[in-house]
Amino acid sequence: MANFNDSNVLSSTFYLTGIPGYEAAHCWISIPFCLLYLIGIVGNSTILHIIRTDSSLHEPMYYFLAMLSLTDMGMSLSTLPTVLRIFWFDANEMTFDACVTQMFFIHSLSLMESAVLLAMAFDRYVAICNPLRYATILTSRRIIHIGLVLLCRSTVLLPPLLIHLLWYPFCDSHKLSHSFCLQQDMIRLACADTTFNRMYGLALVIFLWGVDSLGIIMSYIFILRAMLSIASREERLKALNTCASHICAVLILYVPMIGLSMIHRFAKHSPPLVHILMANIYLLVPPVLNPIIYSVKTKQIRRRILQLLAPQRCFSTFK
Repeated sequence: MANFNDSNVLSSTFYLTGIPGYEAAHCWISIPFCLLYLIGIVGNSTILHIIRTDSSLHEPMYYFLAMLSLTDMGMSLSTLPTVLRIFWFDANEMTFDACVTQMFFIHSLSLMESAVLLAMAFDRYVAICNPLRYATILTSRRIIHIGLVLLCRSTVLLPPLLIHLLWYPFCDSHKLSHSFCLQQDMIRLACADTTFNRMYGLALVIFLWGVDSLGIIMSYIFILRAMLSIASREERLKALNTCASHICAVLILYVPMIGLSMIHRFAKHSPPLVHILMANIYLLVPPVLNPIIYSVKTKQIRRRILQLLAPQRCFSTFK
């Protein structure tokens, strides 16, 4: 009993990891991290501001884009404090409660982003395959319902996974592998049977990510069939261009996620730096690149950004 109580006391504090072997250069390494976080937060905030203030963008496509930007910004803000604390102040301690809270936001926002991309794929499917009924199918009320369903789906299934961590004694090293808390990283340190968390987490990923990826693939199969039936080459290119930004966003999320999963499962003995870089790419790159891609590829967003940067010049240009 004494050993169990001691382990519970010890498990109240965990230690995050920066870039192993480069601790002396953490201040310099923090510069690109700060720039990426700044680009991600400012970029997504700008898109949200443009969609909110421009009534011409109050359409289903842009509502889903706003959901994606909110998710990306939440992802950046959930990891920013601990990453910069380590790089700037070498403060790597994290209480158990704070770690579980951060874990909840990271995993729920990751699931939310995948779900939003599925909703955006459905939006593109309706717009291209059934354009005459687009406004009646994707009404404002229905979009709100879709958003609430996605939010519930991404949050209500996580608590059993995280609450179960309360019963695990962490009697070995309390040093985590990343600059933020991940469930699969924490259960690695538990000195108990973690079958429930491993199996439940795997089932959650297979079911939710599997449904999302299958839905996205099926949407694009129907979109491709519809595009091939269009006689005009210009109309085909126009239809493809409306999907280009979404395809890039899907690849930006899924490629690092698949790469990180492959490394965790089949390259466990690879250098720690590889795991850390892949985890940071997975969590940091989508919030940075998504607003850039949509700003470049979406004419309405690009025009409004130019108006914000140089209003007088843009007014004379678009007049």
